[in-house]
This record gives sequence, structure tokens and C-alpha cells, in this order.
Amino acid sequence: MYILQPKHIKLNEKEANELLTKFNVSKAQLPKIFLTDPALPSGCKIGDIIKIEREEPENNKVNIYFRAVI
Repeated sequence: MYILQPKHIKLNEKEANELLTKFNVSKAQLPKIFLTDPALPSGCKIGDIIKIEREEPENNKVNIYFRAVI
């Protein structure tokens, strides 16, 4: 992984279902990320949900984004 690249984490089924329930959305409503994206962790397949953690060191803040693999 490149040092400036945000951390990409594949959610397991339980975490994915909790996320979808919490935000009351479906996988189709999540923003998309391509399966060919080099930032994806190994073992990802179409339909997985990815959690992206982008750190802002100047604010000591971590922004979290979610994407569905297509």
C-alpha cells in the first residue's frame, strides 16, 4: 500500500448488514468503486462493501467513507 493512500478495509457480512441497517440504505444506493481499483484489499469481489479511512493529521480527525464494489 502506498503511504499516502487511505486505508481500505473490506467489511464482513455482519458489519455490512449493520451498516446498511444503520443508514437504512441498500448496496445499490452506496457510492461505487471498481473491482479493478488498485487500492482495494486482496480478496474483494463484486458486491462487497469497502470502508475507507482518510486521516487528517492537522485536525486529528479520521473521515470514513463507504463504497460498494462493482
